[in-house]
Amino acid sequence: MNNAELAETLVANHAMSKADARKAVDDLMAAIVAATAKGEEVSLTGFGKFKIKDSPAREGRNPSTGEAIQIAASRKLTFVPAKAVKDALNG
Repeated sequence: MNNAELAETLVANHAMSKADARKAVDDLMAAIVAATAKGEEVSLTGFGKFKIKDSPAREGRNPSTGEAIQIAASRKLTFVPAKAVKDALNG
């Protein structure tokens, strides 16, 4: 499912225009990105949590040459599903 399909679901379930639904989906995604970029945890009750995980710098290997390379430290967005989501996925 992509952003357009999420917007179509809003149109079908909430009598919204396609433009308003697409804007709502885009605004939701932007709000999650903005909050997590500031280091905040985004918790959506019954769905899960979006968190930032810091990955330290480390040494890796170039798979084609085997040469050692430095991999820079980075921040990654992680998602931890709520129990209800886990239960729905696992039957």
